Amino acid sequence: MTGFPPRRFGMIARLRPEKRDEYLWLHEAVWPEVESMISEAGIRNFTIFSMGEVIVGYYEYYGEDYEADQARMAADAATRRWWALTGPCQIAFAAGSSAPNWQMLDEVWHLD
Repeated sequence: MTGFPPRRFGMIARLRPEKRDEYLWLHEAVWPEVESMISEAGIRNFTIFSMGEVIVGYYEYYGEDYEADQARMAADAATRRWWALTGPCQIAFAAGSSAPNWQMLDEVWHLD
């Protein structure tokens, strides 16, 4: 971890109604190699919340090169297999969005 405060990220998506149970089932036991890669990429305190078909994710990034860490995670074979299962369960939150699933949120306020 760096000596700098973490960067915080929030994101939102919707679950396809017919895939909601599958998505929740997958997350009951996230693969250890996927969790390991997330940690290796500097991500901590990763949480996904759900309310009906809406999912909201939050995580903190402790690292020095976010783009490089994201690219390394995207190149990881286990992560790619995981995304191949979870990605089809999700759709963008906002209608008409070009995002395939997760849309990033703007931070409005924070209290430590």
